[in-house]
Amino acid sequence: MKMARVGILLDKQAAERRWAFGQNVFEAYLGEVLSHAGIPYQWLDDPATIDRADVDILLVALCEEEEKKAATLLRFAEDGGGVISYAGLNRLTGKLGCKERREWSPGYARLPGEGEDLRPLRYLYSRPWILTNEAEGEAWGSLHAERPDGPETAPALLRFKAGSGFIDRWSVNIPYTIVALQQGSGPVFEDGIPAEDGTGNVDEGILKADDKCEMDWEYDRLTTETGAPYFAHPYADLWREVLIGHLLRRSVEMGLTLPFLGYWPDGISHVAMISHDSDINQDEHAEATLEVLEECGIRSTWCMLEPGYSSSIYDRVKEAGHELAFHYNALDIQGGHWGEEEFDRQLAWLKSAAGLSEITSNKNHYTRFEGWGELFRFCEKNGIAAEQTRGPSKKGNIGFLFGTCHPYFPISWADERNRLYDVLEIGFLTQDLDHLTLADSSVVVPFLEQTKKVQGVAHFLFHQIHIMQQPKVTDAVRKVVREAKSRGFVFWTCKEINDWERARRKVSIRGVNDRGEVIADGEALDRLVVWIPVTGEAETGAVIESKFGVPCMKQVLSRTCASR
Repeated sequence: MKMARVGILLDKQAAERRWAFGQNVFEAYLGEVLSHAGIPYQWLDDPATIDRADVDILLVALCEEEEKKAATLLRFAEDGGGVISYAGLNRLTGKLGCKERREWSPGYARLPGEGEDLRPLRYLYSRPWILTNEAEGEAWGSLHAERPDGPETAPALLRFKAGSGFIDRWSVNIPYTIVALQQGSGPVFEDGIPAEDGTGNVDEGILKADDKCEMDWEYDRLTTETGAPYFAHPYADLWREVLIGHLLRRSVEMGLTLPFLGYWPDGISHVAMISHDSDINQDEHAEATLEVLEECGIRSTWCMLEPGYSSSIYDRVKEAGHELAFHYNALDIQGGHWGEEEFDRQLAWLKSAAGLSEITSNKNHYTRFEGWGELFRFCEKNGIAAEQTRGPSKKGNIGFLFGTCHPYFPISWADERNRLYDVLEIGFLTQDLDHLTLADSSVVVPFLEQTKKVQGVAHFLFHQIHIMQQPKVTDAVRKVVREAKSRGFVFWTCKEINDWERARRKVSIRGVNDRGEVIADGEALDRLVVWIPVTGEAETGAVIESKFGVPCMKQVLSRTCASR
């Protein structure tokens, strides 16, 4: 099998012009989407350098809308290449027999498919085309204005034959949509818009991560049998699946395969995580938490708030295999404040108090958050590799409010040229279930089931004080563990998730040999799974599963063959 060679075009000239005017190029996030999936690709920064001999499929992240550059992309397709764009290529509108239609954003995309979960996907930016009578394109899916059942405005995807190749153009800017769902459409500098039903009072005067949420209170929440509202759909993860599935199918249709890495080690399909925040800092709260964790047989992540516990507690936490993490306090009413020096000072306190030379992860107290990338820069400077702050602060905005349950590297603002921060974000779904004033545990099963579908991380937060003081919260911990284990979830700490994801990304797929086996380079990593899309009949005895809607053959890399 021949492996498809994928290129991502990020036109350097176009990017520089946008950055000069303070405009973002979130389309660069295509690289992070493919990297998280373990799909090999190369960057191209000038359309003039595109050579059909080097690239089979070109993903156009950004290209200046110039006639000459558009002609270069068209010629690449006519020569047998595949071109995929996400709301770009507008200089080709007339040549492909289309017309551009007014933008309706945000909206919802209906995409044909199989299975139970065919809900329309929320998108945040589109630049739609429609076919004219002269067009020889194929329309797929539909966009709907403002709400899931809104009027149809345009096809979601148009596919065109071009010579011996093809051009596919999505009306939705998928990379932008993923970024804006995960990180918001702009910096946090004022309160968010509260829910009209009173369940999400994010306008309480404290700047937080959820003040910049792109979900719709009305259209994107469901309720459980007890009436508990929650954001039910990990739209960013689902858009990732759409983007990757489309790329894999197009590769197979060209007679090529495009291997990619499994998210987790062989035998694990989805991961659960429990973290705690040490608010109030009483040793008896920690002791009660240690007891219930030992009873449940899991390890968790302990985010420590100054002044913390007695030193003997830290020793017990470490001896039990739990992770000690940071809980940065920038809450003004408690004497904290937002700033690099204060972050540094509090972190130095924790290292000294707990006897730690390094700390892997952080979660901000009360999910405090300001601006866009300041927190990630604080973390980078101090060697904090993983971050957990992006989660709900209110009873009514629990769930997938940032559209994802996957670990991801966030993107910077235009002032940093939209680089990726070297900090792995692992958000949480909810906190302190069955607390007197918070959500009840009826959300546990839907959270786990949806996380399982997208093979992500089901991250639940429980404060030690509430485990100690409220028996129903303690029972909720037991319920989370029981329900998760019954569905095949494995409990990892934040450090374990971070270490696995970073090690996994160091393995690079180089090709496929004559036996259909993947050749990979990189650090040895045990039980790493590779999926190889099948272009014909699979080998006898091969394990075939559908991944991203494409039949794939499973291969498990041993420590020796991972560096072959």
